[in-house]
Amino acid sequence: MGSRNSANEKAAEWVSRNGERASHDVFSEAASFGEMVFNCIKGEGAMAALEMTGSEALAGKILVDVSNPLDFSRGIPPSLLVCNTESLGEQIQEQFPNAKVVKAFNTLTAELMVNPGNLPEDHDLFICGNDKAAKDRFTTFLTNELGWKSIIDLGGIASARGMEMILPLWINLYMNFQSANFNFKIVRQT
Repeated sequence: MGSRNSANEKAAEWVSRNGERASHDVFSEAASFGEMVFNCIKGEGAMAALEMTGSEALAGKILVDVSNPLDFSRGIPPSLLVCNTESLGEQIQEQFPNAKVVKAFNTLTAELMVNPGNLPEDHDLFICGNDKAAKDRFTTFLTNELGWKSIIDLGGIASARGMEMILPLWINLYMNFQSANFNFKIVRQT
């Protein structure tokens, strides 16, 4: 796990809870160590955190962008800091062209990301990105390591626009259900 400084108390607590295979350091060291890098930073701070990480540490890596550009400055529900003609995922890919950005996991809660079986029915995970090999590798990880059964590849990184624009709806559903334990399922005629 990476953080802004190596003395981060929350990161140290996470390491102590997760055993000998867990470690933490500054963003650049964590990214250099990892096979895949997950950007789970709050959307408004994502670019600054990735800049602290550095282009060299991200070069050639699959960078899974989980962040959402939510703007809470006018209260709840939030609006988006960027939308319609651009996405945070696109901005990240543009800023770090040597990283293989895959947008994923941004439309569901963390518990479902790592355990899709927490819901009683199959449900869908949306992904997008420009690098097909990176998406294929990530899809294999999702299927084999996390148990995802239905992954919908929406195409290039520009599809992150729609994925990020789902979040205001997701937040309204969360407020209505009083629970984050839900996800989307696309039903189509075959």
